[in-house]
Amino acid sequence: MKQETFLPDDYRPAEDEPFMNDLQTEYFRRKLLAWKADLLDESRDTIEGLKDQTRSIPDIADRASEETDRALELRTRDRSRKLVAKIDAALRRIHEGEYGYCEDTGEPISLKRLDARPIATLSLEAQERHERRERVHRDD
Repeated sequence: MKQETFLPDDYRPAEDEPFMNDLQTEYFRRKLLAWKADLLDESRDTIEGLKDQTRSIPDIADRASEETDRALELRTRDRSRKLVAKIDAALRRIHEGEYGYCEDTGEPISLKRLDARPIATLSLEAQERHERRERVHRDD
């Protein structure tokens, strides 16, 4: 089993250090775990809220408004569920030593991109190419 890496509280990945060294890997691992914990906490809160709201509302307009709010909340939770799956995939890539590298080119993904979107699997250039292809095929 791998020994836990000490990570200073003020650590931020820098371009002048080796890419995906132990500190960077640990930084992104912790960032992903914290994000996942936040999403799961929000999900639990939503479930509790939905359980508490199961009541009969006599006014049709109020009932419709509450149903709309519930539907929106459930869609948000579904997006969160998909995001948790992407976070789990990123954590797997960290464990396998593949995190931080573009799936298309194999080149390192910029640290700024990873810091902004830690679940990124494509470099910025590869992502832009992918989105252009999607737009072209969508317009067909």
